[in-house]
Parts: sequence; C-alpha cells; structure tokens
Amino acid sequence: MAFTGLVLFGFVTGHLIGNLQIFLPPEKINAYAHTLESLGAALWLIRAFLLLCLVVHVWLAIQLTLENRAARPQAYGVEHVNRATVASRVMTRTGLVVLAFIPFHLAHYTLRIGHPGWGEPTFRLASGPLARDVYNMMVEGFSNSLVSGFYILAVGILAYHLSHGIVSSVQTLGLKNEKWTRQLERFAVAYCWLYFLLNAAIPLAVLGGFVKLHA
Repeated sequence: MAFTGLVLFGFVTGHLIGNLQIFLPPEKINAYAHTLESLGAALWLIRAFLLLCLVVHVWLAIQLTLENRAARPQAYGVEHVNRATVASRVMTRTGLVVLAFIPFHLAHYTLRIGHPGWGEPTFRLASGPLARDVYNMMVEGFSNSLVSGFYILAVGILAYHLSHGIVSSVQTLGLKNEKWTRQLERFAVAYCWLYFLLNAAIPLAVLGGFVKLHA
C-alpha cells in the first residue's frame, strides 16, 4: 500500500506540473500533450500500470479497514487520541471521495464523453503537425462552475489525504527516523498546501477570466 501510494503521489505531482502549462502560451501545453499521445502503446501501458496501482491501493485500504474493524467489533466507550491526526483517522473516507472523482475526471478530459470535438486535432504546432487543442479543452471544461467547484473540492480532499499518506508511506517503508520526522511532516504539510493552491488556481483563473480561449 505504501509503494502504490508513493507511485500515485509521483503521478499527481507530474500531472500538476503538466497542467500548470495552461498559464503559458497554448503551444506549450498542446505540444506537451501531443508528445505524450505520441507514445502510443507505451502511454497506455503507463496508464494501465497507474490504474493497477490505484486498484491495489484501494483494495488494500479496504482490507485494512475490515481487518481493523474485525479486530475490535465493539467500539471504545471513551476514545482518547494521543498522536493520530484528523487526516490519519479519516483516510478511508477521503480516499473514497477521491475515488469517486477519478471516473468523472477521466470521463470528462481523457475519454471526452459529451465533448467529442475535443478529440479532433485542430491546433497547428510550431513544429508542423496538428495536435489536439488541450489548452482550449481545459478552458472550456473549467468554464463550467459546477465542474470547477467539484474539481477544487476533490483536489482539496486529495491534498488532505496526501498530508498523512506521504508520512505514513515513508514510515511503512522504514525510511522515517527520529532525526528528520519533524522535517518530513513539515514537508508533507507544505507540499499539500502548495498542491491544493496550484491545482485550484487553474479553474479559478479560467472562471476569473485570466485564462481565456485562444482564437
């Protein structure tokens, strides 16, 4: 579970870096997306590996939750929490919210359900080939306030999920020690705030008119 969690952590970080190119000229993010799609079968193998990591991560989370409940079916009369953070105690619930968001996000932008035109190569890259206009696709998608609101809520919950998951994964793999525990925890909090704010900035910039459709 720790390994798959770190793999998914690496993916969401890379995904964010790629998406932030929306603040650059359209050529940048469209060329980036075209490069990824040019990988062909390799891209689908990567997607399959990430999907496998997600399935394993969720399955193990469910198994651990069921085992914990089976170990103590009767709840404590009085519960004292000494060191466990709120994020650690709601990991299952935050994970389920993120899991519910993933099919919606994939259907919207990857499978382009309801927007078949987004799959057409209409943007001429500086290097010559036609590519999908991912820039306009993102702007059109986030122009819907409901879509943007759900996205911001989901990445906020994901960031909260990661705030405990990062530290927990490192500890599970035996890489956490007393010398740098505090630094690791600070990094996790700083990363998660930055991750949330940068992700939220994308739909907010679209809704605020700072990022607009290009001609």
